[in-house]
Amino acid sequence: MTRSDLPIPFSKDSAPAAVTSVIERVIAEVPAPRVGPSDDPGTAADQVAKSAARQAAMLSGSLALPPGPLGMLTVLPDLYLIWKIQRQMVADIFALHGRTAELTTTHMVYCLFRHMASHVLRDVAVRAGERAIVRQLSSTALSNVLSSLGVTVAKRVVGTSASRWIPLAGAAAVGAYAYWDTLQVAKTARRVLTAAPEQAFEFADSASASSPQP
Repeated sequence: MTRSDLPIPFSKDSAPAAVTSVIERVIAEVPAPRVGPSDDPGTAADQVAKSAARQAAMLSGSLALPPGPLGMLTVLPDLYLIWKIQRQMVADIFALHGRTAELTTTHMVYCLFRHMASHVLRDVAVRAGERAIVRQLSSTALSNVLSSLGVTVAKRVVGTSASRWIPLAGAAAVGAYAYWDTLQVAKTARRVLTAAPEQAFEFADSASASSPQP
C-alpha cells in the first residue's frame, strides 16, 4: 500500500463527507476469503475474530502513538485500515460457514456498522429472534445509508479524537476500542449467518425513504 492509497486528514467541518468517502472505498469490493468451509465454523470463527481484533488493536494503537496534531493526521488512515481488517474478517467468517456466495456489499455494511449506527441500519435487516435477515439495498438506498453512516461515524470520531492528544494512555485506549469494535463486527456477522441462506430479499427504494437521518 502506498501513501496515496490512504485517506487524507479531515477537519471537523469536512468530517462527514470524508468518512463517507472512506466507507465507500472500503465496501467497494468484497474481498476473497483466505479460508475455506470448516467442520467447526463456530470455533474457527472465534479464532479468526480474535486474531483480527488483535491485529486491529495493534495497528490502531500504533497509529495513535504520535500525540497532538500529528496524531490527528492518522484518524482517517486508522479507520480505513481497521475497516479493511474487519472486512476481511467478515469474508473469512462467511467462508468458514460455507456462505461466501451470499456475501454482498449490503451484508458488509451491516456487519461493519450495525453496532455503532443501529438507528441508521435498523431498516436494513428483519429481526427473527436472534437472527438478522439482511435485505439487499438498491444503489439509491445504499447511497442514502452511506451518507447517514458518514455523519454518525464522524460525530463519534470527532467526539473521541481528544484521546489522541494523550501520549501512551490515549494510544492504549484507542487500541482497546479497536479490539472491542472488531469483536462486535464478528458478532454481527455470526448473527447474520444464523439466518437461512434463502432468507434474503430486495430492499426497495421506497422503503429507504423512511430511513432516519442523523
